Amino acid sequence: MTKSDREIMEILEAFDLTRCAHSAAELAGVDEKTVKRYVAIRDVGKDPLVRTRRARSIDPFLGKIEELVDKSQGRVRADVAHQRLVAMGFTGTDRTTRRAVAEAKAAWKAGHRRKYRPWLPEPGMWCQFDWGEGPRVGGRRTQLFCAWLSWSRYRVVIANWDQTLALWCLVWTRCCADSVARQRIC
Repeated sequence: MTKSDREIMEILEAFDLTRCAHSAAELAGVDEKTVKRYVAIRDVGKDPLVRTRRARSIDPFLGKIEELVDKSQGRVRADVAHQRLVAMGFTGTDRTTRRAVAEAKAAWKAGHRRKYRPWLPEPGMWCQFDWGEGPRVGGRRTQLFCAWLSWSRYRVVIANWDQTLALWCLVWTRCCADSVARQRIC
């Protein structure tokens, strides 16, 4: 059973504390051969936290699998890939091929994922507006229409009774007409 990174670090700390594999094994609660193995890996200069992957029978064919996945844009089926690999001399099972194709597809999708970037408007290119709750006038609620150019310090705020489409068209026209006259918005 492989140890977690934390357990490996505890084993190495116990060995550094005692300088004895037997004592470190008792402190860490593992077998002393496990302590010796991780200490030997560290002493050689390798990282004991890095897991080594065993060679697989499909390793010589991974390039072809990646090519098939890339050509099909991640849509190649594992059974089709397995038939092609068998024709090329692969002697492994279809399960091995399925795993390798799944890994290649996951890697391909990770590199071809849709990128979501925040919208950053250019200064003065977009006019934005919003409605807000205004003060009560005579016990009646008012709505505030607020419009502004992106990155602009100028704002247009117009008070209204409600947010109907007809009223929005009226306020928008008024906003643009006033702004053009003042050369600020729209």
